[in-house]
Amino acid sequence: MKDTQIKKLIDTEKKRQKKVINLIASENYVSKDVLEALGSELVNKYSEGYPGKRYYGGNEITDKVERLCAERALKLFGLKDSEWHVNVQPLSGSPANLAVYTALVPQGGKIMGMSLAHGGHLTHGHKVSATGKFWRQIPYGLDATTETINYDQLREIAMKEKPAIVVSGYTAYPKVIDWSRMKQVADAGESLLMVDMSHIAGLVAGGVYPSPFPQADIVTTTTHKTLRGPRAAIIFVRKDGRELDKKIDKAVFPGLQGGPHMNQIAAVAVALKEANTPAFKKYAKQVVKNATVLADELHKLGWRLISGGTESHLILVDTWNEGKKNEKGAGGVSGKDASDRLERAGIIVNKNAIPFDTRPPADPSGIRLGTAAETSRGRKEKDFKKIAIHIDKILKGE
Repeated sequence: MKDTQIKKLIDTEKKRQKKVINLIASENYVSKDVLEALGSELVNKYSEGYPGKRYYGGNEITDKVERLCAERALKLFGLKDSEWHVNVQPLSGSPANLAVYTALVPQGGKIMGMSLAHGGHLTHGHKVSATGKFWRQIPYGLDATTETINYDQLREIAMKEKPAIVVSGYTAYPKVIDWSRMKQVADAGESLLMVDMSHIAGLVAGGVYPSPFPQADIVTTTTHKTLRGPRAAIIFVRKDGRELDKKIDKAVFPGLQGGPHMNQIAAVAVALKEANTPAFKKYAKQVVKNATVLADELHKLGWRLISGGTESHLILVDTWNEGKKNEKGAGGVSGKDASDRLERAGIIVNKNAIPFDTRPPADPSGIRLGTAAETSRGRKEKDFKKIAIHIDKILKGE
């Protein structure tokens, strides 16, 4: 690379990634093939429109790339083309969710989504997001006692509010979601069920997390978390006679986006093929095994885990615990302080609010951990036991 300044920064970032333990739950490491597709000549092509209906010439090859990506998305999740439509053009998860609402929820209409403070995402209707400015969020949270989803309570909210869409799938909820119960919630409100499976897509593909497709009307997902692809997104839409797919396609283009990033779509296609292998299924199982071990070890060392533990790749740890250390010396560390201490020691996490948090979002009571990235590096249960001990010592000042 002739640009020495940028090359130096890239090389420095490579070194940083290699020397740290990455426990960011929304990050992963892509293959060389994915990187090659991202850096390919496809970046030069403008492909505004959809396959067979482009607004520029010279798109014979890109049409094949996009169609192949959509075919691989359906195949990976065991879906039939006659029953599901796929849009692989969204640039990332937030615009994918925005496209769904733009297509299906009238301005000022209701979106029923988990509050950010309890594990939901900004684009599930939070007030600081465009999704909370153009539409009204009907928030729901976790049960105060169990710190898990109370489906009966959600059903009552849906019956009362009648939202256009009920959103399930979260960024900081470690337990398995009962999709059948969420469908009952949506049906009670005469609502569409939208599942944002961004965090768990790779686990669903790997067969270690229940699939939302039998119950959902719309499924959105990013491709760069447990799915181990580039930063992009996919929207799956059920074909049921209501033409939801056509409305969402129009919302993506021309509603919100211009020409898609064809290099990105090609890289997604590569990742989808990689995910449809026995090796990836083995990887997904190991991700969950590693998360279980990490959670169990931290619990043994005295740290309080939100929802009582994990059933996925994700762990939410209460490091503050009302500002008091327990008999094992765990607690009394704010989320920001915990994140900063761990980063100085080479362990990267993110500070995170916990349900019913009394601390401010900028310095909450917890941290979020994930095992997908380090599992990609080959780490197994014995490694995560050591990582738990390191985390414990660092946060206890030892």
